[in-house]
Amino acid sequence: MNCALCFPPAVVSAVSASSDRVRAARFQSSPNKKSYVSSVQIEDREAKPMERAGGFLARRKYNPPSWASHLNPIPSDVYNLGHLPTPIHKWNLPNLPQGTEVWIKRDDLTGMQMGGNKVRKLEFLMADAIIHGADCVITVGGIQSNHCRATAVAARYLNLDCYLILRTSKALADKDPGLTGNLLVERLVGANVELVSKEEYAKIGSVVLADLLKERLVNEGRKPYVIPVGGSNSLGTWGYIETVREIEQQAETHFSGLHFDDIVVACGSGGTITGLALGSNLSSLKAQVHAFSVCDDPVYFYDYSQGLLDGLQAGVDSHDIANIQDAKGLGYAMSTAEELRFIKDIAAATGVVLDPVYTGKAAYNLLKDMDSNPAKWKGRKVLFMHTGGLLGLYDKVEQLASTVGNWRKMELHECIHS
Repeated sequence: MNCALCFPPAVVSAVSASSDRVRAARFQSSPNKKSYVSSVQIEDREAKPMERAGGFLARRKYNPPSWASHLNPIPSDVYNLGHLPTPIHKWNLPNLPQGTEVWIKRDDLTGMQMGGNKVRKLEFLMADAIIHGADCVITVGGIQSNHCRATAVAARYLNLDCYLILRTSKALADKDPGLTGNLLVERLVGANVELVSKEEYAKIGSVVLADLLKERLVNEGRKPYVIPVGGSNSLGTWGYIETVREIEQQAETHFSGLHFDDIVVACGSGGTITGLALGSNLSSLKAQVHAFSVCDDPVYFYDYSQGLLDGLQAGVDSHDIANIQDAKGLGYAMSTAEELRFIKDIAAATGVVLDPVYTGKAAYNLLKDMDSNPAKWKGRKVLFMHTGGLLGLYDKVEQLASTVGNWRKMELHECIHS
């Protein structure tokens, strides 16, 4: 199928031409103010994102931004798991509407063995697990879950065992899952993998599956802590509330008060968009948050996000602070040839490698919208959140093979062989 059938010809030709040039659920709320955790190891009085007290893997007291101090509950501890702050730089995408600038925040560089947005949520979730005396963590995701990989690495750093419930096809649920992409990292760091079929997952649900495994581990004498899908509960949401403070400080310190009109991000479990949208709304940022959902639908994510907001007693409506659009295409983790070609062309044109599950679909649909509605984006400064996930590309190697043919055997003169 021709890419131009599903993607605006102007965008496709511009990206390809540029490429050629380069080749050449929530916590329960309470009426009383409370903290998730209470013990403190390292105090950070300034609590600025660029001054992370104690260094990598340290646990410290968390002080929220002043504009978020009314939220409840507020975490009291946080771990330094990410390499933060992540860079922001201009993203020179081709064929943008007149006067439009796109910048990119590189949360693919957060660390945790290939980075991603999940690290920011885990900084709060793992602190809560440790303070609650856990000796292992449980989480749930797809067979190539970036969140599960990040959780496995974070758990090992903190000397916790990790149990992953991974969703796969019915035909593969009783077979060795292999070592492709995220699975390789998870299994190298010693995560315990429990496979369920997509049908079982749909029938039972992630919450019940995690509870069943938790019950088994408790009966074995373990002390498990359950982390929800994507780390997306009210506590995990603090990871991206804090990110807004980081963006504010970077814009002021490094870019002379640069103001972003819009923030664009992929949406897969709801925590990242909720944190960004709430933080932007409460802070001086005041950027409009556009989320492209790569699974479920916008109605589901508005409802789920509202639950996270209610869990923080935020007092806002999710519809008022975020614009959520459907971008799942063929379905979660399923890519069209056009979407994969787009990822390849953007990489060749700009050097930024997107993933096929999240950022690839978000950027694809963003540029599609810009091409269809240039007046909507004219003159705006847009910040695109790169949420990581590059290991997911290894699951698409066969589909990508036809797009990357730039190789040949080097020709050598006969005299060199003599």
